[in-house]
This record gives sequence, structure tokens and C-alpha cells, in this order.
Amino acid sequence: MPVEHDEDHFEGRLGHALHDAGDRFDTDRTALAAAGQQRGRRLRLRRRATVLGGAAGIVLVGVGGALLVPWGGTPAPRTSPSSVAGQPSGTPSPSGTPVTGRQLIETLEGLLPEGKVSEQRARGAENPLLPPYVHVVHDDGEGPGAVGVSLDRVEPGSDRARAAVDCPDQALVPHDSCVSTRLPDGSLLKLFQGYEYPDRRVDTKMWSADLVTPTGQHVSASEWNAAAEKDAPVSRSEPPLTTAQLKELVTARAWRGYVDSLPEDPGKPTPTATPSTPEEPTVEAVLATLVPLLPKDAEVVEKGGDYTYVVVDDGKGRSLVQINVQHGMGDIAGELFGPDSETLEDGTRVTERKSGGDKGVAGAAMWTVDALRPDGFRILVSAFNSGTQHDAPTRGTPALTMRQLREIALSPQWDQYR
Repeated sequence: MPVEHDEDHFEGRLGHALHDAGDRFDTDRTALAAAGQQRGRRLRLRRRATVLGGAAGIVLVGVGGALLVPWGGTPAPRTSPSSVAGQPSGTPSPSGTPVTGRQLIETLEGLLPEGKVSEQRARGAENPLLPPYVHVVHDDGEGPGAVGVSLDRVEPGSDRARAAVDCPDQALVPHDSCVSTRLPDGSLLKLFQGYEYPDRRVDTKMWSADLVTPTGQHVSASEWNAAAEKDAPVSRSEPPLTTAQLKELVTARAWRGYVDSLPEDPGKPTPTATPSTPEEPTVEAVLATLVPLLPKDAEVVEKGGDYTYVVVDDGKGRSLVQINVQHGMGDIAGELFGPDSETLEDGTRVTERKSGGDKGVAGAAMWTVDALRPDGFRILVSAFNSGTQHDAPTRGTPALTMRQLREIALSPQWDQYR
């Protein structure tokens, strides 16, 4: 598992959708996700491993630098999660001592139900730039399934904290179930049941649980119905833990103590060093600006609730239209705009792209216009030839032409958010 893939996974699997958005949207598939990944890489240099899936959005952070333990999976009697979830397992970290990979493995093994555990690997909290994680393969007799837990801190009430526990939009991250609730202690818990690939090109299921406490402790657990999240055959009908067991696992008190042991991020900005940037507009504000700019024959049949998109139908089939409004993107202009891009008289850089959309969707088309103002304010708008990114095409081409997308991206109406 590449480090880059897994860090994006952790930051926004469900989110993480457009953030996260994670490996759910490969960068060579959607320019919108590429933008989120670029922003995520920059933010990771300023904060701890920090992206909306979306998203969807999630969980095992990279294997690079992981602790690969020498012992294999030896069957041993285990206590059910319900009896130990509220109790610390393994050896607690002394106050101020970062948690180790060995402690994480011992804790996870102690919280799993009876079965054989193998392929243990983990990374402790020695490096403040890489969040700790633990991963094992668990087999309860019905087939092996990967299980992992990642730990991190988030700013309470921040967009990142909300993204971790918000259920993704079905149009962006297809899933079977997602419930987000507030626990008696004020923590927020999201329980998600979905798939490793949005287009279901393989039947690997991915279930996850994310916990964010009032003090910003973030515990994320994921499991699969295969021995690995990718490139492994499905080995059982469902992941090894039930939703109730997954909840018990992620709410175990031991994880919170380990989060408290994480060293401070040396790159965390101080209040005086925090740059002053405009506040990002709300989803409602962006869509209220977008809709009047759409062609008159493009009837809006669906709007995003958590993400900035609409689905339109001009009588020839549904078409997804996504838009992203971003500040402070000037520092990666060279990565976003190649030599074939256009520079307007006012300094705005514009590029147009046509691609095939998501992998595995035959006939998919994604048309994009990317516009970057001289002050780093960016409008990225894309249209698809189907009502979602992952469904089969409903029409030959997107409902909006490249010219219409360009007019939207360059509209002066967006200046109100600069």
C-alpha cells in the first residue's frame, strides 16, 4: 500500500468524496479530485496529515516506516469487543511518551473477537508528520478480512472534523448505509457501509467507523471482506466485524489515550503566523450562484447537500455538474496549468480538459474548465455524461458544452467570494 494512497485514504475516504478525496477518485480520473489532493499535500506540510468525500471520505495510513512484526497469526482465545471496548488494552503509554507500533498491535488484537490474527503491521507516533496506524488480518473461521485503525487529532468544530463524521452524498460515494450520531459524551460517530471502489468493479466491501471527540481526538477504523483493501480476492460475504462490533472497537478508551500521546506538530501554524485568507463560501452560496449561470434548457433535477454539485437534464438525459471554489491556489499554478493553458488579459489562467471520467465506466466523458485568477482564486467546473461519476452514461456527451463551462468559470458573479 503506497504511503500517498493511504494518507489520502485516512483524510477523507468518504470524504471525503471531493476532498476525499482519497483513492476513491484517482487523480488521473477527475480534475476536481486532483485539486483536492494538491491542496491536501500542501496542508500536510503545514499540519498533521490533513481532504470532502467524501468524502467519502479514511483509514489505513501508509505502510512506509511501519513496524513489521516478526510473529505470525497464532490462534488465541479472545474476549469479545463488547466486554473490553471501554477498557485500555496493551501497555499504556507513560504520560508524554508517544505510542509505539507494538502497543497499537497489542491493543487491536485485544479488542478483536475470537479468531486468528496475522499480517500485523503498525506505525507508532514517533514521527509527528505521519499519523499512527495499525493493521491486521482477522479470520473468525469464515474467511480472512483486513481490519485497521488510525489515530489523529483534528481541530474541534473545524471543516476537517465535520468531514470525518459527515455521511457522504450518495451521488458521489455510493454506499449501502451511513449513520452519523452524537454520543452521550458529546463525541460524534459515523458508521459507514460501502465499497472500496465506487463503480463496484469488484465486490470488495469497505465498512468504517469514525469517532471525533469534543477535544478533537479522531479515531478511525475500517474493515474489508478481503485480506487487503485492494488487489486481494473477496474472501467472505461481509467484513469480519458487525456494525455494533465496529462501534465498540472505535470507541474503545485506549485509543483516546494514545491520541493524547501524539507529539505536537512542529509545523502547526501559530495564531500570528496563520495567513489571512477569505472564508470559503458555503455549499448553498455556491449553488445559488451556479444555477442562474446554467443554460436555460438545463433543468436542475438534483442538488448537492454537502458538496457543490447539481444534476441537470436538458431532455437528453441526466448530467452531473460539479464546481469547486477555492482560495489560495496560486502557489500550485505551475502544477495545475501546463504550457497549453491560456492566459487572459487580466492575468487569469484558463485550461480546458476532456477525459474519460472514472475508470471502469465504459463511455464515460468528463469535460472540465479550470480558471485561476491572479490572486489565487480558482473556479473549477466539470460536467459528465451521466448523473453520477460512477454510473453508466445516460447520454453521449455532457449537457454543458465546453464553451458554456468556460462562461461559468469566468463569470464575474464569482468575484463576490474573492
